[in-house]
Amino acid sequence: MAFLERDVLIHKPIDEVFAAATDFSKSPEMMETVVEVEPLTEGPVREGYQFKEVREIRGRKSASIIKVTEYEHNKCYSVRSDQHGIDLRYHYTFAETTEGTRIEFIGELDTKGLRNTLMKPLIKMIIKKEDADHLDKMKTLLENN
Repeated sequence: MAFLERDVLIHKPIDEVFAAATDFSKSPEMMETVVEVEPLTEGPVREGYQFKEVREIRGRKSASIIKVTEYEHNKCYSVRSDQHGIDLRYHYTFAETTEGTRIEFIGELDTKGLRNTLMKPLIKMIIKKEDADHLDKMKTLLENN
C-alpha cells in the first residue's frame, strides 16, 4: 500500500530526465541523507541491477542494498530494499508531455516482525522526511543546468 505519492513536471526531454533519474551515482545531489552510492552490478542499469546506498542520519551511517526490480527505458523503473524487516519499494513512471516530462512516484512499505510493525508509523514518518522532496530536487537540478 502506498504511503508516499508525488508527481512532478520537469521542463526537460524524457531522455534527459530518465537518464538523470536512473544515474544512481547522482543520488547524493537529490537526496539529502544519501552520502555514497556504490554499484554492485556491472554494466547499464536494468532489471536485476544492484547498488549499495549509504545514508547518514543524525551522524550515523547506514548502508542498504537496493535492487532494480522493474526497468523499461524512458517509461518506468522500480527499486526495492528489503532489509532488517523493512521492505521499501519505490516506483517511478515517466510520461512525455508538451511541457516536458511528468514523473509519477509511489512509495510502498511493508514491515516484518512485531517491533517493526509497531514502529511502522514512525518509520513512514522518517522516510517521508528523508525522501518526500527528492523529485523537487531533481527538477531544480535539471532545470537549472
